[in-house]
Amino acid sequence: MEIILREDIQNLGHKNDIVKVKNGYGRNYLIPQGLAILATPGAKKVHAENLRQRAHKEEKIKNEALEVAKTLEGKSFTIGAKASSTGKIFGSVNTIQIAEALTKEGFSVERKNISMKEDAKELGTFNATVKLHREVKVDISIEVVAE
Repeated sequence: MEIILREDIQNLGHKNDIVKVKNGYGRNYLIPQGLAILATPGAKKVHAENLRQRAHKEEKIKNEALEVAKTLEGKSFTIGAKASSTGKIFGSVNTIQIAEALTKEGFSVERKNISMKEDAKELGTFNATVKLHREVKVDISIEVVAE
């Protein structure tokens, strides 16, 4: 079954992509949740016209994301956390705290666009990836210090 995605879905595709999925996944989950529409010939024509009209806007958004990526690249952000004397954190540093640290520095990033390769459960330096656009990703350094 072919569907047109209305939103970015991890491990499946980006918004406005035409993808093939199994019938049950499309009919029972994606379409009822409003995440996709059925890719009929008429819907494909409308989709193609919408893509042509959005091409210019997408280029402008991508250029803005590249500018933000240049300013973010190589930056290090410090996050304070309560820690024991051995260096273990009570809890962990997650994407919500990273998003708040970015917002304090003047960068507007949603927490769902931040991913960490490993959990920050100790004091130290960790890497996180910030997805600014579907084609623009930047790695930042997160330093976890004791409060």
